[in-house]
Amino acid sequence: MTCKGICVRYKAQKPVGTGRYASGQRRCQICEIFIKWEGLWCPCCGYRLRTKPRNLKYKAKLRARVEADSMEAAAATEIESEVQEVTVKAKSKSKAKTAKSKTTKSKTKEKTPCKHCEKLFVYPDKHEKNCKKNPEVIESQKSESIAIKA
Repeated sequence: MTCKGICVRYKAQKPVGTGRYASGQRRCQICEIFIKWEGLWCPCCGYRLRTKPRNLKYKAKLRARVEADSMEAAAATEIESEVQEVTVKAKSKSKAKTAKSKTTKSKTKEKTPCKHCEKLFVYPDKHEKNCKKNPEVIESQKSESIAIKA
């Protein structure tokens, strides 16, 4: 696990305006160099590359940079979706009106009254089987007797 000099080919220049880790550079502790490499391991010595800073101050800077980038990306996608929404609404304005009128009619179901208690139900036949005012239900409740063993 010693430096073989291969890492010099991948040596990275210090970026202007951003940090090394924020721009995608990685550091090898054995070779003591920042390299532009996509893998997790150093191509020279095989040691694990550092992808985040160890210093608390630089950690905070990197965290702030990442949050700012994610907020910018979210704002950009939000604006893009709003633009698409406006264009879609403008194109299908007449279609939406006809579709709304059709859906509201199909959602409402007529309620019919029960034969025995006159309450309104969507499915009265289901209710009538168990209605308390139904004479058949009353008779079946009277005829049932429960035997209790002493």
